[in-house]
Amino acid sequence: MRIRMRTLVAATGALALSLVSGCAQQGAAGSSPNTVTYWLWDANQLPAYQACAKGFEKENPGLNVRITQLGWSDYWTKLTAGFIAGTQPDVFTDHIQNFGQYADLKVLEPLDDLGIKDSDYQPGLAANWIGKDGHRYGAPKDWDTVALFYNSKMTKEAGLTAEQLNSLSWNPQDGGTFEKAIAHLTIDRNGKRGDEPGFDKNNVKVYGLATNGGGFGDGQTQWSNFAASAGWSYLDKPRWGTKYQYDSKTFQSVIKWYFGLAKKGYMPPLSDYNVQSNQANTQVAAGKAATAFDGAWMISTYAGFKGRDIKTALTPVGPTGRRATMMNGLADSVTKASKNKAGAKKWVKYLASDECQKVVGRYGVVFPATKAGTEAAVAAYRKKGIDVSSFTEPVADKKNFRTFSYPIASYSADMTALMSPAMEDIYGNGKPVSSLDETNEQINRILSQ
Repeated sequence: MRIRMRTLVAATGALALSLVSGCAQQGAAGSSPNTVTYWLWDANQLPAYQACAKGFEKENPGLNVRITQLGWSDYWTKLTAGFIAGTQPDVFTDHIQNFGQYADLKVLEPLDDLGIKDSDYQPGLAANWIGKDGHRYGAPKDWDTVALFYNSKMTKEAGLTAEQLNSLSWNPQDGGTFEKAIAHLTIDRNGKRGDEPGFDKNNVKVYGLATNGGGFGDGQTQWSNFAASAGWSYLDKPRWGTKYQYDSKTFQSVIKWYFGLAKKGYMPPLSDYNVQSNQANTQVAAGKAATAFDGAWMISTYAGFKGRDIKTALTPVGPTGRRATMMNGLADSVTKASKNKAGAKKWVKYLASDECQKVVGRYGVVFPATKAGTEAAVAAYRKKGIDVSSFTEPVADKKNFRTFSYPIASYSADMTALMSPAMEDIYGNGKPVSSLDETNEQINRILSQ
């Protein structure tokens, strides 16, 4: 999982991390001059990084890597607690949403001396980890984009071809051909499709589009591709902006249309969504939804659904004439209080190298940040019979695609804490999108501190 930390961060980030500056200099527990402790959250990636550790230890005799894999929620809880108690690891997998907060609180070690070059990685990945102070705090690890997963049996029965699904467009007025397709894929309990007379929106058997909830403040697998393809941006600057733009009329028109799909019965109501047990992928697996926007980290999950032939299509073309997708990239960071900074930096440099990233790529779980690593992953997926072009094409074709990052700014936990309930109120409680004006003002007051 890559995006499900919002509740945790909102609850613990701003309060608990405020204590870090005075408490985190005790050093990482269990670390020593001969050991580098490394934390990650994805169990699927653990074997790949264990293989990298063997290669690293062979090149660095006497230096050992001890890897700890924690579940998504436990990971961030224990990392936050570790920063306070001085028990954090030497190196950890970092998420761009937390980067601003961690950099501001000075719990990350600068990595300027690693010689990281933008050109060695996929576009934008290296630049995203430069702090407001001009120092580097993360080495590119991997990346992901978002595409439309679909049940090919359902789309075939609806008369929709792969070519049609890859040619969809949308607009906030009537939803364009995208909404028409989603409506046609929706079926009520009497067998009526969403675009047929007599369709009962209150008794739906199969939704045209699965839900991943309200989308918090970034909408990665919800509304982000629509907002970006309409020309909107989270902040006034791509990185370290000073003002959020949730009060934009363009953004609010997108949100009104997107959540309106649920009012029409084409997407499940918010009450059907559960972050633990009923995410978009489980809705598709159960046959309760025909399509879902989801990230590249979910490719193997969808491919593994028994009895389901799941394929992918590109995000739809927006009012700007381009498609859009968030391009998120994780990084490996060294903690400021590490007892073994020299060894930690060696490990991070190795993790960011072609040598390790090609190994990771060959496991076919994620797209590594280097171009060679990405190529190895594409080959691994191809060997499994999985076409991943819907995820890689946006990175290669900048003319027809807009790729963009998570909003990179200070006080990200505070933004999330305010935007999460605001978006759920609009989606689930029918609150007007104009209510985002006040929320946006609150967030920007915090950001201006």
